[in-house]
Amino acid sequence: MYGYWRFDSTYLLLIIGMLLSVAASAKLKRTFAVYRNKRSVSGLTGAETAQRILRAAGITDVQIVAIPGSLTDHYDPRTKRVCLSEDVYGRNTLAAVGVAAHECGHAIQHAIHYAPLSIRSAIVPVANLGSTLSWPLFVAGLILSSHPLLTLGIVLFSLAVLFQLVTLPVEYNASSRALHMLESTGILSHEENRGARKVLHAAALTYVAALASSVLQLLRLIILAGGRERDN
Repeated sequence: MYGYWRFDSTYLLLIIGMLLSVAASAKLKRTFAVYRNKRSVSGLTGAETAQRILRAAGITDVQIVAIPGSLTDHYDPRTKRVCLSEDVYGRNTLAAVGVAAHECGHAIQHAIHYAPLSIRSAIVPVANLGSTLSWPLFVAGLILSSHPLLTLGIVLFSLAVLFQLVTLPVEYNASSRALHMLESTGILSHEENRGARKVLHAAALTYVAALASSVLQLLRLIILAGGRERDN
């Protein structure tokens, strides 16, 4: 009975991680919903904001494109494209301006070879490998009572956690650059910048929650592996 409960109790870690992720996602959606209805005084759309920021930063080789979806905005360093969602590209709201500026923050990071961004890009392949193979190997290790497979699964999952850890300074730095550029270029007033800051802060919390959830999952793997070794 004790062994069964010990194994089952680790699901609490997954539940906590899931709740953190759900809460962060809900906060982002609520915040975005508020500021997607507040127009900026400048009247610039997300696309126009991105153009002005990139021009001010001296970046001329990055494209700004529209993509489908909501909150699907990102910067692609491989193609040098700032990809803006339907709610951002052609909208002139504080939310749209803030998100567009954030993605330009990534473009600026790329242009100046910002170290954490370079590190994150370098570990993408191993992080993807870790995400794909860690659980199958770990489950196989549990079934076969194989310590090497359990250890390999944990190591591979740790690589995915490392990727998320490196992502945090990248995202926060991009937001910091965005807010500075928005105010220094006159796109947003100081008061408007507070609204954009709330949107970007809510977005950053989703990355914090994702990291916390992954750390809790990693802790669960370690606990399960330790329990299996004691049972053997």
